[in-house]
Amino acid sequence: MDVTEQIEAYLLNEMSDEELAAFEQSRAIDPSLDRKVVLHEQFMKQIKDHGEHRKLISDMNVIHAQLDISAIREEVIPTSVKIKVLWKKYRPNVAVAASVAILAVLTTLLSTGSFNQATSIRSDYNALRREWSRDINTKVKRSQNEILQNINASSKSPSTPSLFSGTGFALNTDGYVVTNYHVVKGADSVYIQDNDGNSYKATTVYIHPSYDIAVLKVIDSSFKTLRSLPYSFKKSGSDLGVDVYTLGYPKDDLTYTRGYLSSMSGYAGDTIAYQVDISVNGGNSGGPLLDSKGNVVGIVNAKQDKTDGASFAIKSAYLLEAIQSMPKDSLGRKVILNTKNTLSSLSRGDQIKKIENYIYMVKVY
Repeated sequence: MDVTEQIEAYLLNEMSDEELAAFEQSRAIDPSLDRKVVLHEQFMKQIKDHGEHRKLISDMNVIHAQLDISAIREEVIPTSVKIKVLWKKYRPNVAVAASVAILAVLTTLLSTGSFNQATSIRSDYNALRREWSRDINTKVKRSQNEILQNINASSKSPSTPSLFSGTGFALNTDGYVVTNYHVVKGADSVYIQDNDGNSYKATTVYIHPSYDIAVLKVIDSSFKTLRSLPYSFKKSGSDLGVDVYTLGYPKDDLTYTRGYLSSMSGYAGDTIAYQVDISVNGGNSGGPLLDSKGNVVGIVNAKQDKTDGASFAIKSAYLLEAIQSMPKDSLGRKVILNTKNTLSSLSRGDQIKKIENYIYMVKVY
């Protein structure tokens, strides 16, 4: 109850400056507390929306009670002259009723998510999945037999161009690769391609849509077990202004870009993500965001098109939380992440040389 009271005081701006600073520091280092704040904020918003919806219904009932529908119908129908008179007489009430009705419809559509697709079209939030073919007719004409042949193929990548691609990186040496959920969403089959151009069949073994995370498992017999990962995964939050960089596939070869953490929250105040001042494009989704010591601090997943330098990355704490939620594999084992970092004392160029073989292009068919 104390935690709940603190969260409500925080969300209602009822904390002193000292209490606010202490609470935000606790939230930054404790992913569990941060998640509770997000969920409680959503809960309070739902309560507020419910109250406004009830009030709207009450207002509509009051307005409706003021209208004499039978009298209006009898007087309006006989002659055009009476129609004009009645329109002038009842126009204010009708206009108010129509406005309230339209508002009610819009509120219902928004609350049920019917406007989600339209909103996403208008939004400048751009998930960084790379689209290889924008011709919808080309996609529709792909034959079912060809798709099945691609799914059953062994180590060779399908001959047809992929529909989408992104980036992924190794979670451990056993063929587990992490990427964004939006990269592989709706895939018939998935391949990963290494920096040397070798392609391997993979399957999606776990998804966490809320965190935009998907875990793939390479199922290709030609895939060679990796050596120990050179990077580790940071459990705690990173500081504002920290230098970061990413490796990914916005084009056909591995690309490096660098920047810094510019905000502790992502798009529209999303606390699951960082805002990063870094240049990324379609295809960078799923790439690791690393600090100068070679720790994975996040996963690149989007950018804001109309704002310079506003890219976003899911915080590593939520990646770790998602991995912990994964069910055990067929042998009853959990996915074990690397905890040893061998990059901290290396130059940036040497770090990249050690990392590049663990970064993959994720091709979606």
